[in-house]
Amino acid sequence: MIALTFLFALLWDRGFSWGFKDGVLHNSIMLERAAGVYHREGRSGKYQLTYAEAKSVCQYEGGQLATLKQLEAARKIGFHMCAAGWLSKGRVGYPIVKPVSNCGFGRTGIIDYGFRLNKSEKWDAYCYNPNGKDCGGIFTASKHVFKTPGYPKEYEDDQVCYWHIRVKYGQRIKIEFLDFDLEDDTACMADYLEIYDSYDDINGFVGR
Repeated sequence: MIALTFLFALLWDRGFSWGFKDGVLHNSIMLERAAGVYHREGRSGKYQLTYAEAKSVCQYEGGQLATLKQLEAARKIGFHMCAAGWLSKGRVGYPIVKPVSNCGFGRTGIIDYGFRLNKSEKWDAYCYNPNGKDCGGIFTASKHVFKTPGYPKEYEDDQVCYWHIRVKYGQRIKIEFLDFDLEDDTACMADYLEIYDSYDDINGFVGR
């Protein structure tokens, strides 16, 4: 087995679609879309959504709560989140790609909490929207140029690009920007690029 080093590049264009509904702030956090599946938190942070609120979060943006099968399909292509969330039919779980000491009990796969009898429990949400405007891919070549869809035209609103770069253990990844243009937003709240050096979405954060 070849050991791999991971780096993620995420370009997120928030556009103007965010807002409050049923006490939930939508598009309030970083998205990591894969296979049409993405993660959502409530307005006040982690683990604040009941089952009904989680459903409304997904429906608000034209999606629905993801099934266990959809979440696993996303996990298989690199979707990793250390946060339990509501799934369809009242199930709760989260996807782990690489085992970490502080999440997933050292295991990989879907950490499944099963069907919850108490729908008032508060978790995050995993939504599914196959028509979401996302882009990206998995790269293993020694050199690759990637760009937003339609380049050199401006990227669309509500676009999420998630690039996963893999190299052999011990190798380094060099990112060179040939052409880079975002909205004039010094706070990086509307559009931004984030880089991670591991699957760990907390400790692996490099910068925005």
